[in-house]
Amino acid sequence: MTETREERPTLGWAYGGQAVLEGVMMRGAYKMAVAVRRPDNGEIVVREKPVGKLYRGPISRIPFLRGIPMLWDALGLGMEALFFSAEVVEQAEEPDYRMGKKEGFLTGVVGIGVGLAIFMLLPAWIAGLLVPHSAVWFNVVEGLLRLALLLGYLYAVGRMPEIARVFAYHGAEHKTINAFEDGAPLTVEGVRPYSTAHARCGTAFLLLVAVVSILVFLPFGRPPLLWRLLSRLLAIPIIAGIAYEILRFTGKHSEHPLIRQLIAPNLALQKLTTREPDDAMLEVAITALKSVLRGEGVPWQE
Repeated sequence: MTETREERPTLGWAYGGQAVLEGVMMRGAYKMAVAVRRPDNGEIVVREKPVGKLYRGPISRIPFLRGIPMLWDALGLGMEALFFSAEVVEQAEEPDYRMGKKEGFLTGVVGIGVGLAIFMLLPAWIAGLLVPHSAVWFNVVEGLLRLALLLGYLYAVGRMPEIARVFAYHGAEHKTINAFEDGAPLTVEGVRPYSTAHARCGTAFLLLVAVVSILVFLPFGRPPLLWRLLSRLLAIPIIAGIAYEILRFTGKHSEHPLIRQLIAPNLALQKLTTREPDDAMLEVAITALKSVLRGEGVPWQE
């Protein structure tokens, strides 16, 4: 006999995930699992591991401080899941290939560095050229440039066939989480009707970062170029901490009519990073979530 939504442990907010190559990573408060479908034979390969105490320990109850280590840990888990999926896919095509840890680490570091340069430093530099005097308009223009770069990047990469498939797995992840949180059966038929948007999506977090950065940088005016660039890097933990708390709060109260209106832009933005998945993709996402729930002793509807 399965428990109803009201009888389940109140850890629903703790479940989330990430799309990877031909698969989905799901994470709970105690465990994570990556499910990837091999392109050659269709087999779903699953890797499981426990997660740290960040998601349920004392630091998880300290507002504005908990966001930084939890986001950093989530980034590490996401990269690990992405590298695993790449190994599964590439080994299916090239059986002797295996991505080394050093190669994967360097790829991740370079990717993070390029992302920071493009989305944090470049807007600060360009805004200084466009707005030479007004401190208020300088910060507004910088924030709008950061948002425009984000939207342009998501739109551009979404047109690539390989990334479009990842975005479809992203939609499968959201549908599966939405179905679980609604108490629906975790079957392809039970998950299929649900939305590809979710209030706690990482895409929504990126939008919040762009908006919060305007408010954080506004009191500093228009500093000289060197300090301006340095301050953008130093302020990342502050901005991320604030954005995390907003995302957490709105995610837990997403059914409230006012909150629903506030998060409407977040949900709309996810149309750029999700696609409608096919049933095979839903099966992979369901497999990943069931693996996490089974490991945490959390029941689900069949």
